[in-house]
Amino acid sequence: MSVAAVDWYRLGMITERLDVLVVGAGAAGMMCAIEAGRRGRSVRVIDHARAPGEKIRISGGGRCNFTNLGTGPGNFLGENPRFATSALKRFTQHDFIKRVDRAGIAWHEKTLGQLFCDDSARQIVRMLTDDMAAAGVSLSLGSAVAEVARDGDGFHATLSDGTAVRAASLVLATGGKSIPKMGATGWAYETARGFGLRMTETRPALVPLTFDPDWLARWSPLAGLSVDAVVACGRTRFREGLLFTHRGLSGPSILQISSFWREGEAITVAMAPDADVFSELKALKAVNGRQAPHTALARLAPARLAERLVEAEGLAGNLADAPDAALRRLDAAVNGWTVKPVGSEGYRTAEVTLGGVATDQLDQQTLQARSVPGLFVIGEAVDVTGWLGGYNFQWAWSSGWAAGQVC
Repeated sequence: MSVAAVDWYRLGMITERLDVLVVGAGAAGMMCAIEAGRRGRSVRVIDHARAPGEKIRISGGGRCNFTNLGTGPGNFLGENPRFATSALKRFTQHDFIKRVDRAGIAWHEKTLGQLFCDDSARQIVRMLTDDMAAAGVSLSLGSAVAEVARDGDGFHATLSDGTAVRAASLVLATGGKSIPKMGATGWAYETARGFGLRMTETRPALVPLTFDPDWLARWSPLAGLSVDAVVACGRTRFREGLLFTHRGLSGPSILQISSFWREGEAITVAMAPDADVFSELKALKAVNGRQAPHTALARLAPARLAERLVEAEGLAGNLADAPDAALRRLDAAVNGWTVKPVGSEGYRTAEVTLGGVATDQLDQQTLQARSVPGLFVIGEAVDVTGWLGGYNFQWAWSSGWAAGQVC
């Protein structure tokens, strides 16, 4: 793809005139198209995938964590996290829930305000495609943009099938680089940069963390074990599940902290966050000092983890043989476990991309580029990244809705 200045009229290639060309049939793109279509705009959505809403379809274990009851600006990262405030306030999680209810889609709250379909994520995709059809939006799948150019007060695009399109507004809604096996690319970033928009650094986010071979030799035997944990990096902390894997650590708490972690930094983990491990072990020592330390610790943490921690601390013999200093070290190993990841699993498994088109390049209310009238950037392509738990979908709905009111 290239952003090129081409004399389309001279070439005689104009075959379709539109008010709005939306590139990307994901959550944000379809929402934007619905809103623009309802305003009477002629809208075409194109996507190189064979089906719309593929990330919606696979999300939430196939049930789509479509929003979060607690969504607010504080749940987002970026150069200016407050940038999301306007769109989030004008189209809220409750507004989207009303649409889900009107579509007859049953849902439930799982944990921490996360809402999922009772049945299938395909219901959300169907709701969106039905709404697009009702709004007169045309959907073209298996089609990509080969070239796009600004020309006067509009845009010209050549599609991969050779079709040429002229549109008054162009919406970049192709998301980020996460999960390339589903066709994710940096197209929106490249196109925005071609139009002169500034980018922030992009990196995988909401992604498992990986460790060096020595660490894995010690801890990967616990692969498959999960615990409730508090994971911290600097002043940021999350309490959710943690999962040991053959490559390192995963689970919701790790995915959350991965958006804040940077190479070279350590994370600190509390694996029995509700327990005063030292006090409880000392009390057990007084009651039954003949038990093994790992047996006592297994009252507070999974047995396999307890055995591994006791072994790592070099404790042997009975609990009665362990001095207070040893029990304090074990306490620190459980609730102050400090480890240094060497990296992440990358875009291959990352749920989202952190970074993107810089928010100072866009109007906060409309998502329109300040320097390129008619160009809109929405959803994951913007430097607005939500926490795990439905927040990124709500940003897609809200940003798509906001752009759809004016594009």
